[in-house]
Amino acid sequence: MELNKSKFILIFLVVLLVFINYTSIDGFLEKTFLDYDLVEVERVVDGDTVIINGTSVRLLGINSPEKGEKYYNEAKNFLESLVMNKSIGIKREGKDRYNRELAYLFYEDKNLNLEIVKNGFANHYFPSGKDRYYERFVLAWQECSKNLCEKSNNICASCLDIELNVKEDEIFISNICSFHCDLNNWIIKDEGRKKFVFSDFVLKSFEKIKITSKDFEEDYVLTKSGDSIFLRDSDEKMILWEIY
Repeated sequence: MELNKSKFILIFLVVLLVFINYTSIDGFLEKTFLDYDLVEVERVVDGDTVIINGTSVRLLGINSPEKGEKYYNEAKNFLESLVMNKSIGIKREGKDRYNRELAYLFYEDKNLNLEIVKNGFANHYFPSGKDRYYERFVLAWQECSKNLCEKSNNICASCLDIELNVKEDEIFISNICSFHCDLNNWIIKDEGRKKFVFSDFVLKSFEKIKITSKDFEEDYVLTKSGDSIFLRDSDEKMILWEIY
């Protein structure tokens, strides 16, 4: 009888674990065991960089607009609203090549880096490889629908396809629809400042074009270590993006 009772309890626990939301478990473990220090942010530099104790801290997992780009000010203001005049948790993860500290910031058990992506003020960005938060950031970016994530309602938004040839540093854009697409002032951009703007150009039906670093007026566009490429319409709304 005791053996049957033990089996029943074991089966019950297994079933319970299957049906419990994994995210809830993960969130509980994070709240309980996450090791971070409490700090105060002195200044927000931009949408993904802050100053703490006189040191520049780059927020991991995200990349926000550069100065002069659309949503730069909004991203900076949003980050200020999250961190200023509060005790913020910081989980440091080393330094980058610019000697900035790399970190995740937390407040009231929320990953603030992730909140920035959810609100469309940065895209997810993991140039050094995936970590435990990667899947959450990808999902947040996919589900985001405002600001940087806002999808274009242009008739050609679903017509274009992108291919990247990293070895030869080539970008191919194809029109897979049966009608022509006016790409005037549409933008192809990388994670940094490299940008190509179409000028008075119509991509004909079922046509494919090649764009190289010469079109960008750069020495290179596609990095060997991987990056992201974004295609946006003339209002800078999202057409498509590709991680490589």
